[in-house]
Amino acid sequence: MRRERGFTLIEMLVVLMIIGLFFGLVSAITRPDERAVLRLEADRLSQLLDFAATEARLTGRSIAWTAEESGYRFWRSDDKGEWLEIRDSDLLRARTLPQGISISRFRVENMRPQGGMRLEFTPYGSSLAFVIGMSSGDEYFSVVGSPVGDVRVVPAKGNTDGELALR
Repeated sequence: MRRERGFTLIEMLVVLMIIGLFFGLVSAITRPDERAVLRLEADRLSQLLDFAATEARLTGRSIAWTAEESGYRFWRSDDKGEWLEIRDSDLLRARTLPQGISISRFRVENMRPQGGMRLEFTPYGSSLAFVIGMSSGDEYFSVVGSPVGDVRVVPAKGNTDGELALR
C-alpha cells in the first residue's frame, strides 16, 4: 500500500520564510530612503530658484518665491507692480512637498526675519545671499544662494542658519 505524502510543517514554514524575505527585500528596494527623497527635493528647489532668477533677468520682470512649511509657489510682478501667482509655467507652478519633508528655516542676507518666507529675484542688480533649510526627520539639507547668483545644495547639520554661506 502506497502512502500519499503532503508537505510537512517545517517545509511550509521554510517556504513562508522565503516568501517573507522576498517581500521584505522588494519593499526595501522600491521605497527610497528618507535622505534620498530629501536630497531630490532640495535639488529640485535649487534648480527652480536658479531658473526663476534667470527668467527674471531675461524677461525684465521680478519673480518672487514664497513658502509655507509644506510647500512653495512662485509669483511674477505685473506692469502695475502687483504680484500674481505664476500659473502659466509648468516649471514654476505651485508645489507641495512630500509628506515628512518641510522647509525648516529661511534666511536672507542683511534682512531680519519677517512673517513669511519670501525671496525676490529682480531683473537688475546683484542677488542677495540666502539659505533655505529643508528637513525630513533627522536629515537636513540647505539650498544656498550666493551674491553672484550661484545656487547649490549642501548637507546641513541640525537647525543651522548657514552662516558660512552668507559670508
